Amino acid sequence: MMADDTRPGAGTLAIWAGEDNKDFWGRATQTPVVHSVSFGYGDVDEWLDVALGNKLGHIYSRNTNPTVAVFEEKVRQLEGAAAATSFATGMAAISNTLFTLLSPGDRVVSVKDTYGGTNRIFLEFLPRIQVESVLCDTTDHAAIEAEIAKGCTVLYLETPTNPTLKVIDIARLAAAGRAAGATVVVDNTFATPINTNPLALGADLVLHSATKFLGGHADALGGVVCGVESLVKRIYHYREINGATLDPMAAYLLLRGMKTLHLRIRQQNESAMQISRFLRQHPQVEAVYYPGLESHENHEVARRQMRGFGGMLSFTLRGGFDAVKAFLPRLHYAHAAANLGAVETVVGPPATTSHVECTLEERAAMGIPETLIRYSTGIEDTADLIADLERALAGV
Repeated sequence: MMADDTRPGAGTLAIWAGEDNKDFWGRATQTPVVHSVSFGYGDVDEWLDVALGNKLGHIYSRNTNPTVAVFEEKVRQLEGAAAATSFATGMAAISNTLFTLLSPGDRVVSVKDTYGGTNRIFLEFLPRIQVESVLCDTTDHAAIEAEIAKGCTVLYLETPTNPTLKVIDIARLAAAGRAAGATVVVDNTFATPINTNPLALGADLVLHSATKFLGGHADALGGVVCGVESLVKRIYHYREINGATLDPMAAYLLLRGMKTLHLRIRQQNESAMQISRFLRQHPQVEAVYYPGLESHENHEVARRQMRGFGGMLSFTLRGGFDAVKAFLPRLHYAHAAANLGAVETVVGPPATTSHVECTLEERAAMGIPETLIRYSTGIEDTADLIADLERALAGV
């Protein structure tokens, strides 16, 4: 990127990282979408060098693709990683990573209230291959450390968690994981590289559902994992054989969205903080979960490891699930939908969004109230969002 060793800021990287090879694109200023399935070679020796990894290039788009490679490089630089590889969806990134790293007889330690799809891997799919999953109380760091010490192949963390916005001390638990010889994996979807860099705190791998904040426009699915090069190579190999490949058009849309990542996150950080403070004092609201609030149980941890507290918050209403059903349709500036991280505000209860795969009893066991509303703050004017919430709450 630069001739000297100065690392550009995140806003500069979000725009320029991976996109400085203009000759390769015929001097286009924007990364083209390369839809070609295969790439031809007139010289067999050169073809063989590329196939063996001795020379940079592309052979088949299930393995690598020029547009996709730019997206991977952009995330790699934003996270300060040695290597990165991408996937068709965020869940593909999570599942491919876990199935690459875990074998029969291994033990994975994680927390109870991870994203619902991740939780299903721990409870349903890993036991099928005789992998033990130990899910601890999310903020009981001593209990997590005790389980790690008993034996841990993979330590899997998510912070802030979806949808209860709990914050885990990455540095503390990564140190415990390394001491036990575990590979430390952190889902950084909610925080984004603008607010947190888990690799700098001791993690081995960081992953994202790029569908969410990275893309930011709710128009492309994707996932990415980056970190230690040897681990990423193993995950890439699993993905290239199992086929959860990121489509080049989706990669282009994610790249375009990432150009404004730092601006979007700055606005979402600010709006979410103001909205959380408004909701906390509203009589119809029972509780607010946002790590930027001084009242949040993990606020001090969040202050240490986050540069901003993110655009995600959640809150519970008084009046049970009937209040939720009355409240959501009254919002004007919000999509009631199963998504997050978009430029538009998106809302919904865990029963229809993050934990739709789980039963009511399973959500209760994870500490997720049925009256919880997950609120993904968009980039609308903050005053309009607060006024919208006030109108909707008045009608409940």
